[in-house]
Amino acid sequence: MWKLRIAQGEGAWLTSSNNYIGRQHWEFDEESGTPQERDVVDEMRQNFTKNRFLHKQSADLLMRMQLREENGCGAIPARVKLEESENVTEEAVKRTLTRGISYYATVQAHDGHWPSESAGPLFFLPPLVMALYVTGDMNTVLSTAHQIEIKRYAYNHQNEDGGWGFHIEGHSTMFGTVLNYIALRLLGEEVQEGNALAKGRKWILDHAGAVATPSWGKLWLAVLGVYEWDGCNPMPPEFWIIPTLFPIHPGKMLCYARLVYMPMSYLYGRRFVGTITSLVLSIRDEIHTQPYHQIDWNTARNTCAKVDLYYPHPFIQDTLWGFLHHFAEPVLKRWPFNKLREKALNMVMKHIHYEDQNSRYICIGCVEKVLCLMACWVEDSNSEAYKRHLARLPDYYWISEDGLKFQSFGCQTWDAVFSIQAILSSDVAEEFGPTLKKANDFLKASQVRENPSGDFRKMYRHISKGGWPFSMQDHGWQVSDCTSEGLKCALLFSQMPPGLVGKKLENERLCDAVNIILSLQSENGGFPAWEPQRAYRWLEKFNPTEFFEDTLIEREYVECTSSAIQALALFKKLHPGHRRKEIDVAITKGLQYIENTQNPDGSWTGCWGICYTYGTWFAVDGLIACGRTYSTSYALQKACQFLLSKQLPDGGWGESYLSNSSKVCTNIEGDQSNLVQTSWALLSLINAGQAEIDPTPIHRGIRLLINSQLEDGSNRGIHEELHLKLWIIQKYLPNMGSWSISQTCSHETHVESHIHFH
Repeated sequence: MWKLRIAQGEGAWLTSSNNYIGRQHWEFDEESGTPQERDVVDEMRQNFTKNRFLHKQSADLLMRMQLREENGCGAIPARVKLEESENVTEEAVKRTLTRGISYYATVQAHDGHWPSESAGPLFFLPPLVMALYVTGDMNTVLSTAHQIEIKRYAYNHQNEDGGWGFHIEGHSTMFGTVLNYIALRLLGEEVQEGNALAKGRKWILDHAGAVATPSWGKLWLAVLGVYEWDGCNPMPPEFWIIPTLFPIHPGKMLCYARLVYMPMSYLYGRRFVGTITSLVLSIRDEIHTQPYHQIDWNTARNTCAKVDLYYPHPFIQDTLWGFLHHFAEPVLKRWPFNKLREKALNMVMKHIHYEDQNSRYICIGCVEKVLCLMACWVEDSNSEAYKRHLARLPDYYWISEDGLKFQSFGCQTWDAVFSIQAILSSDVAEEFGPTLKKANDFLKASQVRENPSGDFRKMYRHISKGGWPFSMQDHGWQVSDCTSEGLKCALLFSQMPPGLVGKKLENERLCDAVNIILSLQSENGGFPAWEPQRAYRWLEKFNPTEFFEDTLIEREYVECTSSAIQALALFKKLHPGHRRKEIDVAITKGLQYIENTQNPDGSWTGCWGICYTYGTWFAVDGLIACGRTYSTSYALQKACQFLLSKQLPDGGWGESYLSNSSKVCTNIEGDQSNLVQTSWALLSLINAGQAEIDPTPIHRGIRLLINSQLEDGSNRGIHEELHLKLWIIQKYLPNMGSWSISQTCSHETHVESHIHFH
């Protein structure tokens, strides 16, 4: 059976800055598990496969089963069920809340975090399979058990039309289909008449073949040898040696874009191609609509399937790529200019090694991880860097009933900080001291304690000391909202008895966090995610990805801005003497940014969740934390009107992932409710003061949350939907529902026969 290992790390090629706290990885143990447990796991897998077109997101059942067995499950109060005519009473709320937190405590890891997956996109895993095939280490790194689960995942998320989507909820795309088809072929699967692979191949050929793959896919196909580098738009490594004053210098790019195109430019500059095996030759014949030697690679450079094309390249970008392809590249291949290329390639590898070392070979995310692993192998197939990369691959694996998936990385800290706030906001927090103490220990162990090594500004890095990452300390990347939410938790813990929650964080470390937050604010008052905004907006005209927009430069987000000003406001209240003037200015500018970015319908656009419901939740909390009230803030009044207009007949809310791409608030198909989004909306309404006007909509939503709780105290179920940004669904249930319930409980007073919220 598969077993989840927590805070463990062994081997010469692994290092950690905090004894691996927060690390979560899966290992296969042939001897573990009773026959009954194995039967249960098999049944979970069969049920998922049977219902895979109806429920596309897994429920982390393997993880839940293991942790609940390890932690033990005590008795909990009886389940509450309210009829439509019944009032939401204090007793019902508290009992539901206690049941929910009791369940949630049983799925906490011993190091204090709540393990969970952060996956969903279907283009994450196939490049790893391709890279390991090219390096010859596939069967060494991926055991038979790993390969079985990878294939299970791919088949479980193949669409009915034979293709694979950009993510597990999405329509079929060339990007997803070509990559997953090739991965399955490299794992030994054969194309047979009528089987799943035959359907996948038919989908590819019916949609113009692999030449219509977007640019990221073209690169991996070129590395494998089933596509030519002449069919890729240039990614010249020389950009890394131009003066930093140049407006399109990569050091000014968004860190994710910078760290993706850094190893891509190395592979492109080397024009690296793996060994052309008989299997590679066979795949060449299978994925193209014409003989390989007859393909017009110049035309293929700008060919992209319509189903993949979200961001069409503007004319100026195509002109630039054409110039570089036809004129610059031929020159740079010849002496003496090829020496310039060699210098650029060496500079790129210097940056790759720097980023690898500062993230302990985790890298900022999974796309970059595999690219950097590949680049290190190309540079030296027996290098220490490549071996350290291999040792960190298990950090990205996640096993569930639908198979093995490759995570974006991990969300350990992000999940923990909201879990902590959810529990602390309740009236029953003191009943869960051990849970809170472990969470506090994890929080303290996850704060980044040092800046990146050496002259980090020369390596285009920002300060990180005092920040909190999205995942764990070893990752090392500061994030503005993670830092802000981490600071909020540390401040809340500092006001609680140490005997209950453990020692508080030292004031110096609180001030380090404030320092990072203040350093990130933009001129317009908003806060970006990772680094200060460094580039001009027009640079996005050169975004080379066809399936993302706004990817080249750092930008501000309402979610990050809200988290930042909430944290600063709480810090100012508890530590009024530290940088008071700067904090006041930052809060004022942040409030102005939030108010200025409200949409005409009263919503805010969220970028890190789905979408208008999520953005509005953050915006409302930011306004409230900094003194705005319903009676004095037109923005809050409009926000409430927007949310009320989206409430569904069952009392809940349910917004589709399609809102993110269409930029129109769109309900889930069939007007189904989603418990997490219902909780976001309820939190917004409660905090904004809607109950002063009419508490009925809040009662209806709370009744839905109460009635949706299952016998064991969890809420694993009502019309769940996943998008690559909505990983929160399985993780915050039941604690997000409990959070809104606890807000209701802590704010309620009885007026006649109703509960009145303030």
